[in-house]
Amino acid sequence: MDETGRPTEDQHCGDHFTQKYFKAMSDSDDDVPQLSAATLAALQEFYAEERDGLVPNSEPEDKFSVGAVEEDWRMSQFWYNDATATRLAEEVIQEAGKGGRIVCLSAPSVYQKLKQGVVEGSGGVSAVVLEYDRRFATYGQEFIFYDYNEPLSLPEDVAPQSFDIVLADPPYLSEECLTKVAQTVRYLAKGKILLCTGAIMEEHAEKLLGLKICHYIPKHNKNLANEFRCFTNYPSSLLA
Repeated sequence: MDETGRPTEDQHCGDHFTQKYFKAMSDSDDDVPQLSAATLAALQEFYAEERDGLVPNSEPEDKFSVGAVEEDWRMSQFWYNDATATRLAEEVIQEAGKGGRIVCLSAPSVYQKLKQGVVEGSGGVSAVVLEYDRRFATYGQEFIFYDYNEPLSLPEDVAPQSFDIVLADPPYLSEECLTKVAQTVRYLAKGKILLCTGAIMEEHAEKLLGLKICHYIPKHNKNLANEFRCFTNYPSSLLA
């Protein structure tokens, strides 16, 4: 079904193809197994329900699950696997402290893990997600549109140094991208910064934000060619 609610050409073709296919089987070869009238009727009913939107889709019901929004490689999106999202959520909860404020900058899978309520202490913190992808606007006021090319173009109600910890995962492995993201991070952070990016960015992470590399290696749902690492400006026990 297209965006207007009309059945697409492909769905119409499904009905026509089924009818033509079984007619051809009947006309060409009496020995070929054929579907019973009841089975064919059930198949046609399925097509009708699919066309009318009655067949449940495979999307997860939990809007905070990592799979709720599919990765889009055109926006350089690669979600963390569940173990990494959980570990990073535990880290920012611990460092923010009870009542702390967390910002996930281009790291929606960690924001989602925080909102699932499955990580201890997640109910005692607040979090927002900064993202270029407007599909995350489904998270309401906790979604803030963010374009790293305009690093300080933020809503007026986002005050400087108003977050206890900033978790950032720049979309691109380049000095230009990290330099602009660093401006946003410095504006938002009270002090603590957690950066997740390629290991090749170590020198720039230290130069721009004074960050040191951690031993912990974050993993993604899809294997990436570049090794990723975490960088912090504070001593971390969970990422050591």
